[in-house]
Amino acid sequence: MYGSLAVASTNDLKNGMVLNLDKELWAVVEFQHVKPGKGPAFVRTTLKHVLTGKVVDKTFNAGTKVETANVDKRSMQYLYVDGEDYVFMDLDTYDQIHVSGETVGDGVNYLLPEAEVVVATHEGVPLYVELPTSVIVKVTYTEPGLQGDRSTGGNKPATIETGATVQVPLFIVTDEKIKVDTRDGRYLGRA
Repeated sequence: MYGSLAVASTNDLKNGMVLNLDKELWAVVEFQHVKPGKGPAFVRTTLKHVLTGKVVDKTFNAGTKVETANVDKRSMQYLYVDGEDYVFMDLDTYDQIHVSGETVGDGVNYLLPEAEVVVATHEGVPLYVELPTSVIVKVTYTEPGLQGDRSTGGNKPATIETGATVQVPLFIVTDEKIKVDTRDGRYLGRA
């Protein structure tokens, strides 16, 4: 399963690089080279488990050899839902790939038909789906605001076209288009 492995030094780490540690894939979120006054240099990293999303901090001695995994990232277009799977099409080859809802994760809350996303695979197995950092969505339902509401007045729940609920300012109305951060569901403004 992990045939396409290469070896790199911890001195060569980059954000987004995927490491194979004990037969599990971890993406480098952050790293910092540390050269203390005494003792050997080391590399402090924050790693995110590619499949579960669990985040851990790990320290390596400088120059330690680590196995890297060959992760293929491709631009794909979201097509439709097929049972529990989401179907994406490679924009270069027109090949279609099925990705489980579990792998798509919370991204389903902001996944619009025909949206362009990045699908990362390792030896043909989908690892994760990377959405744009923000999307423009239509509010399908929200309670009407009260007379005199101002933009600083607070928030209310709004249902967006994907079925997800986001918190919006009181002045937002049904059928309005808004911009939402796909990482945390935060309202970013009117579109």
